[in-house]
Amino acid sequence: MNTSPDEIRLALPSKGTLEASTMEFLEACGLRVDRNNPRQYTATMPAAPGLVVLYQRATDIVEKVREGSVAMGITGYDIVAELSEEGDSIIMLHPDLGYGRCDLAVAVPDSWIDVISIDDLADVALLMREKGKTLRVATKFVNLTRDFLQSKGISHYSIVQAEGAIEASPSIGYADVIVDLVASGMTLRDNRLKRIIGGTILKSQACLIGNRRVLRQNPAALSAAQVILEFIDGYLMARRYCSVFANIYASSAEEAARRVLAQPDVKGLKGPTIAEVHTASLSGQRCFAVHVTIEESKLYQAVQQLRQAGCVSLTVLPVNYVFQETSPSYQQLLGRLRRTAEAETE
Repeated sequence: MNTSPDEIRLALPSKGTLEASTMEFLEACGLRVDRNNPRQYTATMPAAPGLVVLYQRATDIVEKVREGSVAMGITGYDIVAELSEEGDSIIMLHPDLGYGRCDLAVAVPDSWIDVISIDDLADVALLMREKGKTLRVATKFVNLTRDFLQSKGISHYSIVQAEGAIEASPSIGYADVIVDLVASGMTLRDNRLKRIIGGTILKSQACLIGNRRVLRQNPAALSAAQVILEFIDGYLMARRYCSVFANIYASSAEEAARRVLAQPDVKGLKGPTIAEVHTASLSGQRCFAVHVTIEESKLYQAVQQLRQAGCVSLTVLPVNYVFQETSPSYQQLLGRLRRTAEAETE
């Protein structure tokens, strides 16, 4: 891998659904990745000149960021939580990118009819112990599983480290129950497994992490992080909003604004914007264009209220980005870095 020590690097997943979803997400954010060859392990990001994109396995991304050879990386929160260490150099830049959602959960065989909760599983572990047996749990999330079971009072068990098709472990006698990532639950059903009440260890999705030391000491790395977070925040916030355009006839812009502002669900981010339309009048009144950016969840109510205000010819368009005065995620990052620096000087 031909990379300079001075390069600012962003690691992305190199395979699987997380890779495809990450590419789609970044492009939607305006952070397109240019990769000349799908077999290449390096790429560029035009929106962040000087940033080198590296493709790595999802688990390796955490280690690369921890050691500082990579400034930032996108991976699953489940992996970050599993590999977390005390006094970790990893800092969370954005915990919820909104894709790759799944649960790390306990699943037991369907045939265990009486086991419907984590308390029932604790009883099974105790009963097995009395019979001289041990509850076998197949998982690749050893640390998270151990902490969770102990927190639920389950102390007599053994962990079977497994890779690949973990769901098949109970049916082939390799383990009694499993702990694995669950999205739709279809794979569990296909393998005659079921989730149990209280058996969710954590909820996971894609997240952006960084190296605390690199971001503090390297201004270029911090600048790249700001660019990425600005676009991510702008895109994610925009998904909540839509732009509504309409015409309204009134004697003045002030009157048009009063009629629109009287409606509770159409005030928007900072609006509405009223501009005169130079067209033929209706009954001697002037025509004004109304633009308001509203929460998409309130679209129907807003449309009805705009009609009540006298608006006609309503048009709704999606919003690509909403850039606030500053990026909330970047400001939170600066705060965490500042607190780290203060703690080191105490």
